[in-house]
Amino acid sequence: MGVPAEGKIVKQVELYKRRSSMWRLDVWPFLGLYGFWAVGIATRLDSTDAGIVLAGTVVLHILAFLFSVWSVDFRCFSQASKVTDIHQADFCKVIPAKFSGSKEVVPLQLRKLVAGEKRSGGRNYGVASNLPADSEEIGFDFRKQHFIYSKELKKFCKLDYPTKDTFRTYMKNTGYGSEAKALAATEKWGKNMFEFPQPTFQKLMKEHCMEPFFVFQVFCVGLWCLDDYWYYSLFTLFMLVLFESTVVKSRIRTLSELRRVRVDTQILMVHRGGKWVKLSGVDLIPGDVVSIGRPVGVGSEERTVPADMLLIAGSVIANEALLTGESTPQWKGSISSREPDERLSIRRDKNHVLFGGTKILQHSPDKSGTLKAPDGGCIAIVLRTGFETSQGKLMRTILFSTERVSANNWESGVFILFLVFFALVAAGYVLKKGLEDPTRSKYKLLLNCSLIITSVIPPELPMELSIAVNTSLIALARKGIYCTEPFRIPFGGKVDVCCFDKTGTLTSDDMEFRGVVSADGNQNLETQPSKLSAITMQILAACHALVFVDGKTVGEARGLDRESVENDLTFAGFAVFACPLRHDSAEVLMELKNSSHILVMITGDQALTACHVASHVNIVTRPVLVLTQRSDDSVGQFDWISPDETHKLAYNEDEVFDLAEVYDLCIAGDGLGMLQRTNALQLVVPLVQVFARVAPDQKELILTTLKAVGRTTLMCGDGTNDVGALKQAHVGVALLNAIPPAKASTTSATGPLADSSSAGSDSVVNAKPKRKSGVAGSQGLSGAVTPGQSGSSSIVNRTNKVSLPASEQLSPSGRQLTPVEVKRKELKRLIDEMNEEGDGRAPVVKLGDASMAAPFTAKHSSVRPTTDIIRQGRSTLVTTLQMFKILGLNCLATAYVLSVMYLDGVKLGDMQATISGLFTASFFLFISHARPLDTLSAQRPYPNIFSPYVILSLLGQFSIHITFLIWAVNGAQAFMPEECVEPESEFSPNLVNTVSYMSNMMIQVATFAVNYIGHPFNQSIRENKPFYYALTSAAIFFTAVTSDALRSLNDWLRLVPLPKPFGHQLLFMAFGMMVSCYTWEHLLRRLFPAKMPLARPRQTQKASGAKKVQ
Repeated sequence: MGVPAEGKIVKQVELYKRRSSMWRLDVWPFLGLYGFWAVGIATRLDSTDAGIVLAGTVVLHILAFLFSVWSVDFRCFSQASKVTDIHQADFCKVIPAKFSGSKEVVPLQLRKLVAGEKRSGGRNYGVASNLPADSEEIGFDFRKQHFIYSKELKKFCKLDYPTKDTFRTYMKNTGYGSEAKALAATEKWGKNMFEFPQPTFQKLMKEHCMEPFFVFQVFCVGLWCLDDYWYYSLFTLFMLVLFESTVVKSRIRTLSELRRVRVDTQILMVHRGGKWVKLSGVDLIPGDVVSIGRPVGVGSEERTVPADMLLIAGSVIANEALLTGESTPQWKGSISSREPDERLSIRRDKNHVLFGGTKILQHSPDKSGTLKAPDGGCIAIVLRTGFETSQGKLMRTILFSTERVSANNWESGVFILFLVFFALVAAGYVLKKGLEDPTRSKYKLLLNCSLIITSVIPPELPMELSIAVNTSLIALARKGIYCTEPFRIPFGGKVDVCCFDKTGTLTSDDMEFRGVVSADGNQNLETQPSKLSAITMQILAACHALVFVDGKTVGEARGLDRESVENDLTFAGFAVFACPLRHDSAEVLMELKNSSHILVMITGDQALTACHVASHVNIVTRPVLVLTQRSDDSVGQFDWISPDETHKLAYNEDEVFDLAEVYDLCIAGDGLGMLQRTNALQLVVPLVQVFARVAPDQKELILTTLKAVGRTTLMCGDGTNDVGALKQAHVGVALLNAIPPAKASTTSATGPLADSSSAGSDSVVNAKPKRKSGVAGSQGLSGAVTPGQSGSSSIVNRTNKVSLPASEQLSPSGRQLTPVEVKRKELKRLIDEMNEEGDGRAPVVKLGDASMAAPFTAKHSSVRPTTDIIRQGRSTLVTTLQMFKILGLNCLATAYVLSVMYLDGVKLGDMQATISGLFTASFFLFISHARPLDTLSAQRPYPNIFSPYVILSLLGQFSIHITFLIWAVNGAQAFMPEECVEPESEFSPNLVNTVSYMSNMMIQVATFAVNYIGHPFNQSIRENKPFYYALTSAAIFFTAVTSDALRSLNDWLRLVPLPKPFGHQLLFMAFGMMVSCYTWEHLLRRLFPAKMPLARPRQTQKASGAKKVQ
C-alpha cells in the first residue's frame, strides 16, 4: 500500500530507495550472463553460434534498459526497492487519479524549517504547531504543485497557503516585519511566476527516438541492411527521421506559446519591514500586504492582478473574463464588514477576492483605514502565488489534466499481437525446416526468421496513420479550425455525446436591448418608444449614461448626490435584454441529432433560461423536469419539477430510468452535488439533457462521468470556465469569437429570447466595459469609482451622452420638436445604439484562455466547426480502419511469401522491395486524400479495430489470399527446372521469385480496392480520382508484366518471362481472388453494421450495474 495524498489529482504515493548501480536488476543479471557466455559458451561453440547467443543477450540487455525508459513501474522495480519509512526513501512514484494523466517518478525534497515556523499539513487548525529550528519538511513537486508529508496525518498534504484564517487575522496583518521572514517565505513558496522548461530540439528528438515504435522501426532497418536491402533500408530510415523531426518541431512551437504566458511584471507597493517599498509582481509571496489598483490617465489600461489577493480595504471593479468567460465586470468589496472570528472560504467569499490574471477596471480606496497606500490604491493581502493562483490552476489544467493522444494506442499494439501470432507460425515452420538442412547458415536462418516476424509489424504504420491524420489536419485548417493534438481527430468520428456551453457558444455573449415591460399591468414586451409611459421614458433617458469616475459624476449632470437620488424610488417596469441565438445554432444541432448524436447543454446560467434555450436548439424536444431542492425544512431532499410548476415528483433514483423515457431532464449544480454524495452520478448523469448553474469543476465532473460510462464526448465552449471540460473531453472545441460568417442575420425582436434578463428601470443599466479609461487625470492610483451601495456586482461604464444635434431637432416640415418629442427621438437612438454595440466582433480569446486548453480551436463564433470536426473525424476513422486492415492483410501475405521463398532458396531483389514499398506508399497516400461527404450520415463508422466485422473480414480475405498464393507458387514450381538453388547465394531472378512477387503485388492492389470505404462517409472510388486512376494503372501494369509486353521493364525489375498459359491463368485467378474478397467484405458489412446509439436508459445499463456493485 502506498501513502495517501491530499487533493484531486493524486491517488497515492509509493516510496522507493535507489539501489547501487551494481545491484540494479538491469545490470547484475546481465553481467552474470556475459561472464557465463565468456566462460561456458564462447569456448565450446563455434564462432557463429556463440555470436548468435551473444547477440541475443545484448538484445535482451538493451530491451531491459529500454523498458526502464518506457515503463515507470519497471524502472522502479529494476532500479529501486520499495520502503515504508519516508526518511529512507530517495524518490517516490506518484499514481494520479483517474483521467489525471500517467504515473511519474519524482525526487523527494528536504527543507529545514526556521524557528517558529508552522509545519504544512495542519489543515484542521491545531494539528500543526510551532516547531524548533532543527525540524525538517519532506515533500515533492508534482505537476507544479508541492506536497508535504504530515507525520500527524500520515499522508502527503498540499503546501499550506494562508487561505483559511479568520478575518480578524487578515485585518491585523501588516505584512512581513523583517527581510529574514520574507526570505524564509520565499524559500517555502517560491517566486510568483510560471516556469515552463523549454527543452531543446536535441532533447526532444532523443525522447522521440526512445519511443517503442521508433526503436522497432530502426531495428527493422538494421535487419534489412544485414540482408543487403540497402536502398529500401536507407529510404525508410530517411522517412522515419524526417517524420519524427516534424513532430518535434511542432511540440517545440506549442511549448514556446505556453512560455509566453507569464505573471505581470508590474511594480507594486508592498508593505514590508514597517514601510512601503516597490517590488516586482514576481517577488510577491503569500502574506504580503500590497497596494493594488488601476493607474489613471490618458491611454492607461487595466492592470492585471499578479496573484490571488484578499481585499482588506477599498473596493474594486474587476473583469474576470479570463476565469469565468463572462464579460460582466464584478464588484469586489473589502472584508471590513465581516465577522472577525469567521474564517475565509474563497469559494464562498469570492466577492472579497481578486483572482490572479483578472483585470482591474476601476478602484476605490478606503481613506479611513489605518494603513494607507502612498499611491492611493486599495489594500490587499496576497493569498496564493504562482501555479496555486486561479490563473496558475488554469495553466496546470492545460499542461497536465489528461494524457496526450498519439498514434501508438493500445488497439495498435493488440492488432500487431494478432498479426504476430501468424508470423510466429510461419517463422517457426521456416526454422524447423531450416534446422533440418545442415548446409544452411544458422545466422542467415535466424535473420530470415526475424525478417518474417517483423514483416507483420509494418514499420511504416505510424507514418501511414499520420498521413491520414495530417490530411484531415490540413482540411480543418482551411476552414479556420486548428488542432494541437492531431491524433484526436479520429475521436471525432467516434463521438456519441455532444456537449455545448450556452452563453457565447450557442448564443451571442452580447446583450441586446429588446424593450420594456411596464409596471402598468401590461405584460407584453414594448419595443416602440412612442408607446412608453412618460415616467418610463424619463427614467431610461435620464439614467442610462450615469457613472462615477474619480469621485465625480460623468454623464447626465443633474447636480444631485447619489444618496438623495436613489431614495423613495418608484418601480416603473423591467428593461429586457437578451443574448440572441447564433444564426445557425439550431440548424447545426439538428444536423448533429439527425446523425446519431446525443445533445447536452452544460451552462452556468439559471435552469429555466437554459431549458428555454435548449428547446430552441433541439436539445430539449419533450416536456422538461428540473431537479430542484426543496425549500422547506427537508434538508437534502429534491423533487422533479416542471418549469411551469404544474408537475412535481419526488426524486427517487430507482425511477430515473422511467422518467427519462417520457421527459427531458435538467439538473442544477446543487443537484449534481447531491448525486455525487449519493454515488448516483454514473446512474443519472447520462440521462440528463441540460445541466444548469454548474461551476467550472462541475463541468469537468460531468465530462469525466460520461467518459467513465463509456461515452465518447465532444465539448464545445468559448470561455475559460470551460477549460476543464474542454481538456477532459475526447474532442474539445474552443470557439474564438471572431467575426461571424457573412450570412449571419440579426435575430428580430420578436424571435425567441435566448437569454432574457431584466432589471428594474430605476436601476443602473448594465453595459459592456470599455478597454481603456480615456479619463484625464494625474498618473498614479488616485482614480476611484464608487460602486452601488446595494452591492451590485455590475456597473455602468458608458460615458457617452445620447443627444440630438440641432439639425435633428426639427420635424420634416421644419417645426421645432417639443422636448417630449426630442426625448423620444433620443430614446430611439439609444435603443439603436445599444443593439448596434454588439456588432458580432467579440473579443478574441487570448493566449492563456480556453483556446490553449482545447485540442481544437475554431476561429468562428458559430458552432458549425463541430460538424466539420465530426465529418473529418469520421473520414479519418474509416481511413484509419481500412489502413489497419490493408496493412494487416499485406503483411500476412508478405510473411507467407518470405517463408516460401526462403525455403526454396529464393529472395526478393533490392529494387523489387523498393518499388513495392513506393507502390504501397502511393496507394496509402491516395486513399488518405479521400474527401468526406458534405452531409453527416445517420449511419456511424466502425469505432474499433476489434469487432466481428473486422476480424472475420481479415480471416476470410487472408484465407482467400493464401489459397491464391499456394496455387501460384505451386504452379510456378511445376515449370521450374530440377536444379537446386543455393539457399545462401546472391539474388538471382527465377520463376518462383517472379510469380511470388507478382502475386503479392496483385494481392496488395486487390486489398486496397476491396477494403476501401466510401459512401456514406467518404468519396467513392470513382469520385476519388487519384485512387481510381492508380487502380486502373495497376491493372494495366499487371497485364503488361504478365504478358511480357514490356521486356525492358521486366528486366529492370529482374523478372523472368512467364510461360504463356500460366501468365493468363495467373491474371484470371487474380481477378477471381479479388471478386471473392469483394463479395466476402461487403457481405460482412451488411451482416455486421456499426452500432447505433440506443435510447438513453438502455445506454446506462453499465452505469446501473456499477451502482449495484457499490
